[in-house]
Amino acid sequence: MTDPFLAEPPSSSVPDKGTGLRILVVDDDRTLREGCVSVLQMDGHAVTATGRGDEALDLVRRKRFDLILVDLYMTPISGMEVLKAAVEAHKQVIVVVMTGNPTVASSIEALRAGAWDYLPKPFSASHLQVLIGRAAHAVATTKDVREPVRPAGLVTQSGAGELMSLLGVSPTFRKAVELAQKVAATDASVMISGESGTGKEMIAQFIHKHSRRTARKLVPINCAALPDNLLESEMFGHRKGAFTGADRDKAGLLEMANGGTLFLDELTEMAMPLQAKLLRVLQDGVVRRLGSETQDAVVDVRFISATNRDPQEAVQQGILREDLFYRLRVVPIKLPPLRKRVEDIPLLAEYFLKRSWERHRSHEASAPTFTAETIAFLQSRPWPGNVRELQNVIEHVAVIAEGGRPIAPDDIPIYDEAPVGDGDAGFPAAIMNEAFHSAKDSLVTHFEKEYLARLTARAGGNMSKAARLAGIDRTTLYRLMEKHGFKRDALSGSSE
Repeated sequence: MTDPFLAEPPSSSVPDKGTGLRILVVDDDRTLREGCVSVLQMDGHAVTATGRGDEALDLVRRKRFDLILVDLYMTPISGMEVLKAAVEAHKQVIVVVMTGNPTVASSIEALRAGAWDYLPKPFSASHLQVLIGRAAHAVATTKDVREPVRPAGLVTQSGAGELMSLLGVSPTFRKAVELAQKVAATDASVMISGESGTGKEMIAQFIHKHSRRTARKLVPINCAALPDNLLESEMFGHRKGAFTGADRDKAGLLEMANGGTLFLDELTEMAMPLQAKLLRVLQDGVVRRLGSETQDAVVDVRFISATNRDPQEAVQQGILREDLFYRLRVVPIKLPPLRKRVEDIPLLAEYFLKRSWERHRSHEASAPTFTAETIAFLQSRPWPGNVRELQNVIEHVAVIAEGGRPIAPDDIPIYDEAPVGDGDAGFPAAIMNEAFHSAKDSLVTHFEKEYLARLTARAGGNMSKAARLAGIDRTTLYRLMEKHGFKRDALSGSSE
């Protein structure tokens, strides 16, 4: 341990103030144990510490902790026994095993028993803080999934002791969700395609949570976020000495996902040589670490992949191996962009507003509400960033809105869209990826929705006035509104 751990902690336990994690530290090394407590308490966490395995067993069965740091090698009760008891008592607890002798076998055994990660000794205060930061994010994500806010119309499915929530009533989205439900119970490989921000990772989580592998990990990796050599090391692991800085053997994510699911995000960004190596794992489950000349492990992993490209076009362009494509795309799921599921926008907007208001504002202040014109305006936008963009826009609104007051169309921030060419301001760039006739239909649809939203806003929701401004009769106006999912009853004002 390094010097930052040598400060004397104020006590081995502090009350939970709700500002940090509830953490249990179990280690028979007093200096290390008290050093961990000191660092964690200074970061605002509620910490309980013990040096005895029997006390730890009693604590994990009686109390609920967010995170447990436990030494793997203790006597007479080992850290492995504490790990298994903790996971059995509370499935959502995050357990990190600490060990001064990090062998491949012991690390994999701990991961298979339910450990979230392992921490080799000696480690620095900064190393511990980085790990706790990752754990805090995982705890927050788990709580969001387990205890969602459920507005009217929220479609819910329960499984594996947790509530998984998917928002949407549009036929195209429900079709994707229903297919995800059907395939979840199998071990079939799933390939999810769709534009960025459509919810591909959410569908992957949904499939895993409803699968028979839900007791094991869903291990995600973004193939576009890492250089090729680092991606290979992360996926397959490496042997000591495989490259500069490889001072110990390290199991890769494939081994960590054994018995569970590996989520390959942005699959088409993976280099071709690495695709060939992955294909070997798909064929026989054999993992060979970077720098190894022998078989290191045989794994049983379910694969879910995702891409924002058309995967078949990626094959034709030579950036995705055809044999890998067919191996991973046993069941394809395509998620529609938000502009093609406009009937879901009111539900999504209300949900994001409530969540964002509760996160950023005082609970005493009543949440603002959307006017009918604002909902119509939201439905008219092209949303190139899809659900993720809508969520960010609504969060912006929640931060600056006044409690109890209606949100008008002018309160919605509109960010400049990248023009396709001169004079193309407001032209949805995504349309240029479509075939001519499809692009033409999309552009007409975009114009009609934009026009209707601005028209009804100008008319203050009065349909008679709106029809006069547009130079069309009310029947035609109502027909256009119904075509694009606008709520006729919500937008109808006095008929002058």
